[in-house]
Amino acid sequence: MKVILLERIKRLGQMGDEVTVKPGFARNYLLPVGKALRANKANRTLFETQRVQLEARNLEAKTEASAVAEKIDGKHFVAIRQAGDTGQLYGSVATRDITDVITENGYSIARNQVMLDRPIKLLGLHDVRLSLHPEVEVSVIINVARTDEEAMRQERGEDVTAIDDGGDEEEVIAAEDIFEGDEHAEQAAAELGDDDAGQGDAEPAKKRTSEASDEAAGDEK
Repeated sequence: MKVILLERIKRLGQMGDEVTVKPGFARNYLLPVGKALRANKANRTLFETQRVQLEARNLEAKTEASAVAEKIDGKHFVAIRQAGDTGQLYGSVATRDITDVITENGYSIARNQVMLDRPIKLLGLHDVRLSLHPEVEVSVIINVARTDEEAMRQERGEDVTAIDDGGDEEEVIAAEDIFEGDEHAEQAAAELGDDDAGQGDAEPAKKRTSEASDEAAGDEK
């Protein structure tokens, strides 16, 4: 289907251009939201009579978008979500969620201005583009974390999913405390050696006692 663009459309053309698009895209998006007109003689005439007003309206919208862009470009917004130890979210952060987070922080944007290829499903800092106007785009950072504290740690560049090895270190220290110093080990070995020696002397003593008893019995006979 051929249409006349009423504003600049990315990858399609500028205001006033006649372009060919898929019928579904035209009927479901361009025509209903007032971004294009069907390309025919009547609409070409209509566009020319409204060109000045359309250009003035576009300039005003661009100016407003540029003012918002200066304030919001590069800003960080926190989205608190539940997630597992590996950082995988129990759900996702989609365009609606990003719109709500930004709006809650005092910036009015529409859902269709969030340029998100796919929902966010991991903790961390995510770069998201906003199309505030066909000619004005900015980027913001969505900080997805489980708590405000984790969000602050991520801002400092920390990995909140990293495994803490502190427990292993404590176990090593505890083991060293148990076997601290060679003196204790040597003393334990010496005590064990004495016990073995005592057991070794007991056997000959028993043997000598038995032999003495046999000799006494022989004398009596």
